[in-house]
Amino acid sequence: MTSLPTPSLELSADEARRIALRAQGLLGAPDRRGGVRGVLRRLGAVQLDTISVLARSHELVPYARLGAVGRSAVESAYWSGSTAFEYWSHAACVLPVEEWPHFAFRRRERVARGRRWHVLEDSERSCAAVRDRLKSDGPLTATELGGAKNGGEWYDWSETKIAVEWLLDTGEVVCARRRGWKRVYDLAERVIPGPLFHDDVDDHECVRRLVAQAGAAMGVATRADLADYHRLRSEQVDEVIADSGLVPVVVEGWGRPGRGGSPAARPPGAAWADPAALAPPARGRHRTTLLSPFDSLIWDRPRTERIFDFTHRLEAYVPRPRRIHGYFAMPLLSGGRLLGRVDPAREGTTLVARQLSLRGGKAVRPMAEALAEAASWVGCSDVRIERIDPPELAAPLAAELAEILR
Repeated sequence: MTSLPTPSLELSADEARRIALRAQGLLGAPDRRGGVRGVLRRLGAVQLDTISVLARSHELVPYARLGAVGRSAVESAYWSGSTAFEYWSHAACVLPVEEWPHFAFRRRERVARGRRWHVLEDSERSCAAVRDRLKSDGPLTATELGGAKNGGEWYDWSETKIAVEWLLDTGEVVCARRRGWKRVYDLAERVIPGPLFHDDVDDHECVRRLVAQAGAAMGVATRADLADYHRLRSEQVDEVIADSGLVPVVVEGWGRPGRGGSPAARPPGAAWADPAALAPPARGRHRTTLLSPFDSLIWDRPRTERIFDFTHRLEAYVPRPRRIHGYFAMPLLSGGRLLGRVDPAREGTTLVARQLSLRGGKAVRPMAEALAEAASWVGCSDVRIERIDPPELAAPLAAELAEILR
């Protein structure tokens, strides 16, 4: 393990929180000139998910930072065919095309593994058939290649689907467009710009680049945070951290609590910061917005608890009777803090808050503003609250909403 320098800079918990918010584009003036593409470059990865409530998660991420961006702007930024590609980062993510060379280490890992979790009966024949079709016919969906499924559950993939996903894993095929919600596959050599289309970057440099990028995207982060951002192993972070350009710091309250201790009583903890994030001080306008549960500000649940003292879990796959906050509860960010959450739905032109919780009366106005803005963004003219905790805030919230919406 590399010998690391002793931290010389101490940050308060509030300083670290503001640094993290600014690094994620949620403190200070939004970069409207950079638009959705700028958000993607800043974050380095935007997670994809099939769930669509207000909108899909990859649309909610730029919305949280820029406001009411249109679907066409999101589509052109992500899936123009030349500016981004899909690959495995924190999970299945959209990534800036400039990062293609730095995921070579992961493509090599997939090749060395020899297969994915599906097993091909005749992998060479199936992969060759996919290559030949894409070469002769151009970009195709799995359906156009011959069918994505065998007719069973969602994971009952056809041989063709398994083959094309394997070729995507190993870098022969790339997805840089979607048609509807279907991946459009093409040969990587036709899609990735020539100067970027190579796997010449060795594993150490790939990981060093991703650790540095994660540090810049988070502003200040623990070793575990850095590993989680692009799903690296802790030992991989250790091997490159000294060369990453990040500087060691100590953050108030970021240590592990003692036995029986609460998060609020945590001691100072070691972390790493992007030098550019440390000066000038993180100040500016805070965004009031609803966040996707897959937003990179909060996708790491231990980090979210440490920074915001806020426990959040996605309950979409939890049986309904056991859900606490709802199917797709979206945290409310306002004033740089997480002040509540809401499980939204749409019924015609009404945004329905099926279940809503607030952390005190100061969260009423921000929640009303966030609900009204979200409703307008998705084409709803009214908001209906079904359940609220605590119930005594129902009347004040209704009054605030009525004032904003009238």
